[in-house]
Amino acid sequence: MIEETPALPAPVGAGVYNVYTGGPADSALPTAAQLGLEPPRFCAECGRRMIVQVRPDGWWAQCSRHGHVDSTDLDPRR
Repeated sequence: MIEETPALPAPVGAGVYNVYTGGPADSALPTAAQLGLEPPRFCAECGRRMIVQVRPDGWWAQCSRHGHVDSTDLDPRR
C-alpha cells in the first residue's frame, strides 16, 4: 500500500507567496534556497515575515497567524 506524504504545514506549504523572498509564489528561488542552505523567511499563506531560529541540526520558523514549523518535522528520513 502506498502511503501518502502529509501536506506541508501552512507556513511553508504551497501558497500564494514565496517563502524565501516574500514575493509571488512563482518568483525565482535564491541560489542558497535551491541548495537547501536557507530556511524559509516568509509565510507561504500570508506573506508575513516569520520568526526564524537556525540551529546546528536544522531550523524552526513561526508565523504569527499560521503557527510553527520545524525542519525536523519535514525531514522524511527521521
